[in-house]
Amino acid sequence: MTGKRVLVIGAGIGGLTAGALLAQRGYSVLMLEQALMPGGCASTFKRQGFTFDVGATQVAGLEPGGIHHRIFAELEIDPPAATPCDPACAVYLPGETEPISVWRDPEKWKAERQRQFPGSEPFWQLLADLFRYSWAFQGRDPVLPPRSTWDLLQLVKAVRPNTLLTLPHTFSTVGDALRGYGLEGDRRLKTFLDMQLKLYSQVDTDETALLYAATALAVSQEPHGLFHLQGSMQTLSDRLLAAFERDGGKLLLRHTVKQIHTQNGGVTGVTIRNQKGEMWTESADHVVANVTVQNLMQLLGDEAPKGYQQRVEKLPPSSGAFVIYLGVEQSAIPADCPPHLQFLYDYDGAIAENNSLFVSVSEPDDGRAPNGKATIIASSFTETSQWWQADYDSLKQRYIDEAIAHLSQFFKLNEQTIHLVEAATPRTFARYTGRDRGSVGGIGQRIPTFGPFGFANRTPIQSLWLVGDSTHPGEGTAGVSYAALTVVRQIKNSDQRK
Repeated sequence: MTGKRVLVIGAGIGGLTAGALLAQRGYSVLMLEQALMPGGCASTFKRQGFTFDVGATQVAGLEPGGIHHRIFAELEIDPPAATPCDPACAVYLPGETEPISVWRDPEKWKAERQRQFPGSEPFWQLLADLFRYSWAFQGRDPVLPPRSTWDLLQLVKAVRPNTLLTLPHTFSTVGDALRGYGLEGDRRLKTFLDMQLKLYSQVDTDETALLYAATALAVSQEPHGLFHLQGSMQTLSDRLLAAFERDGGKLLLRHTVKQIHTQNGGVTGVTIRNQKGEMWTESADHVVANVTVQNLMQLLGDEAPKGYQQRVEKLPPSSGAFVIYLGVEQSAIPADCPPHLQFLYDYDGAIAENNSLFVSVSEPDDGRAPNGKATIIASSFTETSQWWQADYDSLKQRYIDEAIAHLSQFFKLNEQTIHLVEAATPRTFARYTGRDRGSVGGIGQRIPTFGPFGFANRTPIQSLWLVGDSTHPGEGTAGVSYAALTVVRQIKNSDQRK
């Protein structure tokens, strides 16, 4: 045992991963979660025999060498059963009945994009080269952005000569690359990229950092891939929780952290409130906050470093999500329907506010629906502010009606095939996940906020660490797990040096 005590705020995938790895290394870990169950935005809920993934519906990093595979191997637990998504996504542009299929086989995907976007292959080859260099660099576990001598040393150790080939593109966006190849006028290509990047980076081609996009757009191809979990996304958090508790970690559900305390520039502990309204303070050697950077500022209150707080306040507003959950007859699902689809309904509309839907469909016998039934989960980006200002119930019903009308263009949806309708809004996510304003997906991966320019895991307050989708490398269960592994390495090193 190290004798060190760590408090982890939030039992999302990032918090569970950090907690499990720290417990395995001999730390005394107490994890605090305000919800009824762990998992955060990758948790599930059940209704009338249907199981729905709350937010995240697919997983990257389960392949050999992937971040989840690495962590599960280190924890000596079996990864959850999963099948590769192939295609990873079928994208339907306005007025088109044939999708753009993002195939897992690299050669098949190359043929698809050459057919769909003639003349664009030099652009895709640039992305492939940048991905190859960046992925090898990331696999050597650099710390980005570095905030200490040790962090900088890990970064330098990860650099190779081919890593330097990415440097000329550090300040480029995807839009810059399109213009460089004379492709800015290809509406279909730009729209396809806008749709995909909005899912992975929160922003479109003109704002997404090119180096981030090169990875985000390539991880769905072999030897990597996106995976559909058997049962539900909850199996991921269940495995991590089992390892955490096996190694002595303790999880308290329905316990809310109200304040992070500091003294002389270092963290000292947190104030906690349970479901009975009782409050007390727990001391700690380290605090790992699996929260948004905005939530972190709220937890620090007057103790937040002024410069850090000002940087957070200058961030563009984060997106929210409207999600509709349908329990339907299997007959409502077209034959050979891919597990994930994306629809844009009008070129003149934004990729938000129900004009674009990302859809996940259950598969027969995957544990998400009774025999003869299926689930459909469809989400769209939305501005969070309107959900606190407008007539909430009317706005929510309008979104439900519009989403079902759009989905009915592809699925056979009617009173006979729909058995269950549920919906979530930013207010729902704020209530159940505690995320500030119900935002999802982290910070947009713009030039000033991605990778070397983003928020570090090491905060300005000593022994206070940030994990989750506000930090490098960004959103998704794989991204927050990598952030958690980085924090664990930093904590271990800092304690060894004392």
